[in-house]
Order: sequence, then C-alpha cells, then structure tokens
Amino acid sequence: MNAPQPSVNALAAPLLDRLLQDADRLRLAVTRDASGATLVDAGIAARGSVEAGLHVAQLCMGGLGTVRLSSAPREGWPDWLHVRSSQPVLACLASQYAGWSLSASKEEGGGRKFFALGSGPARALACREPLFEELRYRDAADRGVLVLEVDRPPPAVIVDKVLRDCGLAPAGLAFVLTPTASFAGTTQVVARVLEVALHRAHALAFPLQDIVEGTACAPLPAPGADPLEAMARTNDAILYGGQVHLTVTGGADAAHALARKLPSVNSPQHGRSFGALFAEAGHDFYKLDGALFAPAQVWVSHLGSGRTWHAGHLRMDLLRAVWQDEGLP
Repeated sequence: MNAPQPSVNALAAPLLDRLLQDADRLRLAVTRDASGATLVDAGIAARGSVEAGLHVAQLCMGGLGTVRLSSAPREGWPDWLHVRSSQPVLACLASQYAGWSLSASKEEGGGRKFFALGSGPARALACREPLFEELRYRDAADRGVLVLEVDRPPPAVIVDKVLRDCGLAPAGLAFVLTPTASFAGTTQVVARVLEVALHRAHALAFPLQDIVEGTACAPLPAPGADPLEAMARTNDAILYGGQVHLTVTGGADAAHALARKLPSVNSPQHGRSFGALFAEAGHDFYKLDGALFAPAQVWVSHLGSGRTWHAGHLRMDLLRAVWQDEGLP
C-alpha cells in the first residue's frame, strides 16, 4: 500500500509564518489586499534581503527542500547556494516550478497589463497545469502560498482567480512578491537549480518516479541593475555554474543516458551569456533552444548498480566576465 503523499501547503505554512514573524528583520513589508489576502513585498518597495530569499526558496519548495548559503569562495566566486531534497519531484515540480500562467488585461489590471508565472505550493491546490495529472498529485489544505516574480502587487482579478481555483478563503492565501532584480528575487531564482534539472529530465522523458534524491549548488550573483540584467544573471548562474547530483532507480542504461543528455553543454547555444542570446532572440523565450535550460554539470548515481556517471562542465570564466569588474592590482 502506497504511503500518503505529504501536503506541500501544510509543510509550507510554518515557513510562511516564520517569514511573516521575521518580516522587519528580513526587510519585508506585509500588507493585506482588499479581499483580505496577505501580500509579502520582498523587493518592490521593501529592500528585502538574501536571507529572505533563502526563506522564500524553501517555502517555494513546499517544505520539502533545504536551501543554504555558503560564503566560502571557490571557483573564483564568493557565494554559493546549496539545495537538497529527498522528495525532489514534489518539491521541484509540484511546488517550486513556475508553471501557473496568470494574466490580466489592461482594463482588469488598472491601466497596465499584468502577467506572472506563479510558483510555490498553491499551484498544487489549483492544479491548473497538465503536469499535475502526470504527477498524480493534488494537495488539499486550507492555506496556500504563491510566489510571483513581479514588480507590483497582483490586481484584484488575479487574486480572485487564485482564491477561486485554490478553493481558499482570503485569510488562507498569501502572495510573496519577489522581483528578480532584488536580493530575495535573485536568491530564490538561483535556488531553482535543482528544479531546472528536474524539468529538463522531464523534457527528456526520464521517468520522474525514478528520481529519488537530489542535491545541487550554483553561484549567487549580485542582483542585476534592471529586470533584464537580473534575469540574465540568474539564468547564467544555473546554465554555466549549476552543479546537480541526482540519485535514481530504474534501468542503469536510462540513468547513464540521463547523465549524458542533461547538461546545458548539449545545446548548440551553449557558451554565450544568456543576456546576449535573449537579446538576439528578440526577448522571445520560445526562440531559445530548450536544451540550454539545464545545469552546467551533472552527476547521476544509480541505485542497484552503485554506478555514478558525470557529464558537463562549469564555465566560471564566462560568469566572471559578465558579473565581475576588474579589481585593483
């Protein structure tokens, strides 16, 4: 008989409570919108912090992962994020993945169009994405939290939609708002390094149920000066600095193939900064090669055979070139 699956929203609730309790220390602003839903500003008007980003990243993984910062310089860079989960599929794909498309017209958005990709455990209450049918997972909780990478609070029409789709009362819903060009935003996006590997494994049709452990790390850059630069930096951190170790079951040949196919080096666009590639594509994600969105370096260990395969490599020279000014002699 299968064991009951954990509730990502129930596990995230105490993490949200801690975030709210420590809001002043973490330089966050907490308000409620007209409906009564909680809004946590982690980088719009509030300054936010790297520590807040670490909290948000763990919350975004539905309480099924840990994220920590190591300020021990290596590979020529001072700060590295380390991510771990013993429930990587639920933590990364059922919760952390930014897969819920939310949009409002100019009229609905109070004079400006609104668009965001929702991430976090509330996705598993609404299950508006086909991915949840494949995962065979649906959460049931009376509280939920959604993370949005936006520069303004969601309009009322978006809040109402999320409440309706999640089946929540306003008091049970919280939005955490983390612009990418902020401390918390940059941190929580780079902390998706393990999720990027899981998403790529899914695209390669590797059986998700065979992924049983995951660890990862990536260098943490300073926030970019504007949203485009910030997005480029966080993508580059994973594509050229991300390291992932997956432990899998199933066939050894499939594990070997996953290791070989997973790293970003398999993309013909590999080797150029994301900012340059994105500009060349006219800022259209769909013109970029899907194989590029993967960690730089992977290890895949196979239970049963005890074998581990390695593929890919870091490009810290590229990251330093775009992140770091020349120092004094």
